[in-house]
Amino acid sequence: MTDEFYMKKALKLARKGEGRVSPNPMVGAVIVKDDRIIGEGYHKEFGGNHAEINAINSASETIQGTTFYVTLEPCSHHGKTPPCTDTIIKVNPSRIVIGTADPNPLVSGRGIDILKHHGIETDVGILEEECRKLNEIFFKFIRTKTPFITLKFAQTIDGRIATSTGHSRWISSVPSLTFAHRLRSMHDGIMVGAGTILTDDPELTVRHARGKNPLRIVVDSTLRIQANARVLKNQENAKTIIATTQYCNKENLRHLTDSGIETLIINSENQKHVDLKKLLTELGKKEISSVLVEGGSEIITSFLKEKIADRVVIITAPKIIGTGTPAVGNLGIKRMDDAIKLSSRKVFKKGDDVIIDARIE
Repeated sequence: MTDEFYMKKALKLARKGEGRVSPNPMVGAVIVKDDRIIGEGYHKEFGGNHAEINAINSASETIQGTTFYVTLEPCSHHGKTPPCTDTIIKVNPSRIVIGTADPNPLVSGRGIDILKHHGIETDVGILEEECRKLNEIFFKFIRTKTPFITLKFAQTIDGRIATSTGHSRWISSVPSLTFAHRLRSMHDGIMVGAGTILTDDPELTVRHARGKNPLRIVVDSTLRIQANARVLKNQENAKTIIATTQYCNKENLRHLTDSGIETLIINSENQKHVDLKKLLTELGKKEISSVLVEGGSEIITSFLKEKIADRVVIITAPKIIGTGTPAVGNLGIKRMDDAIKLSSRKVFKKGDDVIIDARIE
């Protein structure tokens, strides 16, 4: 079998940790002896053993002289767990194949150099693009300390997310709803604007799929949110943060604070709006590495206009309603050459809906 074959096995293992290892990366490892897999593992949860250690612990034979496949450069520093490089050196494989180097500029290549120094043949860059795509969230967060942003919305085929009266339940199908909740579970946070809270009163939790509830983030520059809003309930199962400004309703601010709801005062220069870039910096400080933005139109437009979104997931239902709320508002684009360009990763169906999963170039 080829190096690519075993790296694909490691990638498949790594994906099992999706939604449970943040802000750490997803990593898979496979140990091969005489063309036989004798050990495999993946990073199962934040704070737990790394993939390399789980693979070593699962090995059915001695690891000395084997080939070790891992999707990301083994760590060489003390964190929640000891350095993986130390353990790998002790078990003494003859060769290690690494999908991609660690993106952290402070440590990138250090683990590779340590392994080489101890006489382990080390090859880097096998299925590198696939390994980097797997951890696109981690790669952005470790470099910028701000979360990876996914914009998600369900629209009719004529680009509306609500009718002229504001009615939006339900545009998409039941299978798409299940998919959307699974998407929530893959992100650390979920964000909406105040208008969505006032109009739809969403709970913003994971109910139609298995997985954890994300941190709920509401952008409300003047604190219009109702005291009985569902997003403020069940804090023991899903925490909520309200991002507002100095122009907020002070009485509502006191009520929220007394209720135990965390509020962030994020001001914009000469504007009465939450500065989204500053908000993302604050969320990064809380180790929120990914945020799913679910709307409405105003906040989706703001993220696109400020060029701070990374991914777009568009669920398009085979429905036409004519006049209504557009998914994306005015971006100030006058020429087609200036249009925001997307590169599609996946196009697939859920029920009768078509879903486009794309990255913003």
